[in-house]
Formats: sequence, C-alpha cells, structure tokens
Amino acid sequence: MERLSGLDASFLYSESSRVPLHVCSVVELDTTTMPEGYSFERFRNRLASRIAAMPELRAKLADSQLNLDHPVWVEDKDFDLSRHLQQIALPSPGGRRELTEVCGHIASLPLDRSRPLWEMWVIEGVSGTDPHDGGPLALMIKVHHSAVDGVSATNLLTKLCDPVPDAAPPGPVPGPGDATPLAIAAGGLVGFLTRPLQMAKVVPATVSTVVDTVNRARSGSAMAAPFTAPKTRFNAEVTDERNIALAQLDFDEVKRIKDRFGVKINDVVMALCAGALREFLRERGELPDKPLIAVVPMSVHERSDRPGHNQLSGMFCNLQTHIADPAERLRAIADAGSRAKEHGRALGPTLAMDWTQVATRSFVEFMLGLLSRTPLKTTPIHNVIISNVAGPSTKLYGMGSEMKALYPLGPIFHGSGLNITVMSLSGKLNVGIISCPQLVEDLWELADVFAVELECLLRAAKTET
Repeated sequence: MERLSGLDASFLYSESSRVPLHVCSVVELDTTTMPEGYSFERFRNRLASRIAAMPELRAKLADSQLNLDHPVWVEDKDFDLSRHLQQIALPSPGGRRELTEVCGHIASLPLDRSRPLWEMWVIEGVSGTDPHDGGPLALMIKVHHSAVDGVSATNLLTKLCDPVPDAAPPGPVPGPGDATPLAIAAGGLVGFLTRPLQMAKVVPATVSTVVDTVNRARSGSAMAAPFTAPKTRFNAEVTDERNIALAQLDFDEVKRIKDRFGVKINDVVMALCAGALREFLRERGELPDKPLIAVVPMSVHERSDRPGHNQLSGMFCNLQTHIADPAERLRAIADAGSRAKEHGRALGPTLAMDWTQVATRSFVEFMLGLLSRTPLKTTPIHNVIISNVAGPSTKLYGMGSEMKALYPLGPIFHGSGLNITVMSLSGKLNVGIISCPQLVEDLWELADVFAVELECLLRAAKTET
C-alpha cells in the first residue's frame, strides 16, 4: 500500500458536492493519423493495453475506521475499464459552445471514491463531423487532485500517449498492492506517534520564514500579501455547476514578446491573464482601483524528496491591473514576479507540504473548513488562480490520434471562483478557463479577450527598444 501525503489527502478532506477537487483536460485529437481509422472499440482497446503499465490508473482509496493517519492507495483488484471510459456525442452543430457546455457538466460531477479516481469521456461529433470519416475527436479527462498535480498529470499524459501513432504498448508495471484494515490502522498509528518528531523540525523553519517575510515586507522585496486583494465577482460562493471556455494562442508570438521585452515566458502568460481580466472587468464597470492578486501554484518536484503525488508550493503575484499600458504592465508584472520568486525560494519549497504532513487528520480537516469560509466573510485571500504548466516538448499521439490541443482545467473554491491554467503544446499556447455560471454567465467573453491582449503586446513589442 501507499499512504497519501498530507497535501494529497487535503484534497479529499476539502472536497464537497459544490467543490469537486479533480483536475481536467479537454483534448482535441486528429483521427486521420489513427492506424486503420477511428472506432470507439479500437480506441478502447488501445487504452486498455496501456492500463497495465500505469499503476496510477489502477489504484483506489482504502481506509480504516481505526486509522489515525491519512488513507492509502491500494490496487483495485476488480478494475473495469468500462466504469472509467465513456462515449458521448455532441448536439448539433458541435461547435465550441456545445463542446464546453458538455465538458462543463462533466467537470461538475464528483468522482466515485469506491474505484480509481479518474474518468475519460470520448466526445464525438466535434464540428458536426463524424470521427469514423476522419473528423476530429475530443476527450474530457478527469483525475482527482489527490492523485496528481500539474506536473504529475503531464507525466501521466505522456505515459498514456506515444511519440508515434503506431507505437507498441509498454510492458506491465506492478501496482501499490493490497492492505487490510488492520494494516492501514497500524501504519497510521506509527505515523501519528512520530508527528511530534516531525513537528520539531518544522517549527524552527516556520519561525525563520516569518522573520524573513517581515523583513522583506519592510524593505519592499516581499511577494504580494494575502488578504490584500480587492473584491470582484469571482470572489464569492460557488455552486455545483461549472462553465468552461478555451483560448489558443501562437506560442511563437508569445516567445517573440518574451525576447523583445527581456522577460520570462511566465511573465508574458501572467500579463496576458492580467490584461484579459482587466478588460473583462473594465467593460462591465467592475475594474477595482487596487490591482488583482493571483495565487500561482509552483511545482517543487525537482527540489523535493517528500512523499506524495502533489509536490506543490505557491506564491501570491500582483497582476498590476491598475496599469492601463500593456508594456508598462508587463514590466511591472516581471519585476513583481522576480520578487515573488525570490521570496518563494527563501521560504523553502516544501514548508507548506511539511505542515500538512505533520498536522493530524482532524486538524487538517478543521483548517481547510475554516479557510473555505474565511474569504466569504472578509476580504478575498486572492482573486484568481493562475497556473502555467510546461507541456510536452514533442508531438504526441493519443491512442494513435495526433494531439492538436490540450486545455488544462484546475479546481475552483468558495471565494476563489476562477481558475486559468495554461499549457504549451505543438507550437500553441492553450488556455483553459473554468468558473461557475452564477459568477460569470458567459465565460467566452473572457476567453476571447486573450487574442486581443496578445495583439496589444505584439504591437507594444514592435516599438520596444
């Protein structure tokens, strides 16, 4: 068995019917590359041939009433692919709105915890065409956040796909094994009893971090502070409904802006998000005088030896939405981002993970419940979640079909009802946006501004010296 880390388990404890905590991807596939042509049966058989090599897709949760620690992953001995793979067709005309309406509904449904925490929906009828005749195909993939973060989800995708359309399936990989309720409880007791020793290491690091943060705040070199964000329509209670919108940009144009201004790709991504949010709110007479604050998850996979599938830290970033000029806003975002990254490195990449690891199960549940209610009664902790996930560097084929686009979608929370996640793939920058229709009725009005903001930055880049 494999025990969940504190951070992994926190995504289980904080989940509710209105806040399902899975991550999703909307994938566009070109079926003309599929050997022997597309059929759902061929797609299913190709996927089945890869399940044996992917223990993550065969692992389910197990727990015991006597367990004082977090649940564990065990092998699902009754794994049945038909419980995870679904086939549906879009209503006519099968355009982008029909696709995202269907995907939004799928994203709103919690995963069944009695089996491995993932689903894949094969969506036919995209653009009103038949994939059996070579038309495009869409996939909606859902995996629970307790099992993956952005980096591990990308790694899972690369194992699910191939660099060529007719690749042979990989060899089998053993899963996490089984566990009895007694074994789960016994291991949990050991973990519970060793927490004081772990706490002795975390507390001094936390004190040092607090002192460093206070000094940075005084000198103006700290990242943006939580609870300093202005109130927006995104910062309210969410319902159990989800809406989705997508945008695709030319990645070469993004790199051109990066090179001309001498900034990072992530700075340009943040500037695109900031510009789109600024324009969306300005058109509605809702643009705050204070700049919006984004929380940006950061992967620490390369710097962490901690257990768990989620290896995440995060930083608060000032989006500089009070600045009208796109070039000036980009420079300000780059400067603020540099300070935030330096501050984040000084905090230590694993401090938040260490706290979730040493805290007891009941304490983690209590704190997560408190945090979910706090933004609704005070000023927001932040306005929006923005993630920039590095996509695969090579062309990929899903079950033999070339992957043309992948739009990642993260979770939203009470008080934080907008998530923008970005991934590069095959020369494109794919933007996935998810919210709640009670907060934003037509999310496409935000998604369509991204192309406008890219043009604004390209024009500014031409005059940059």
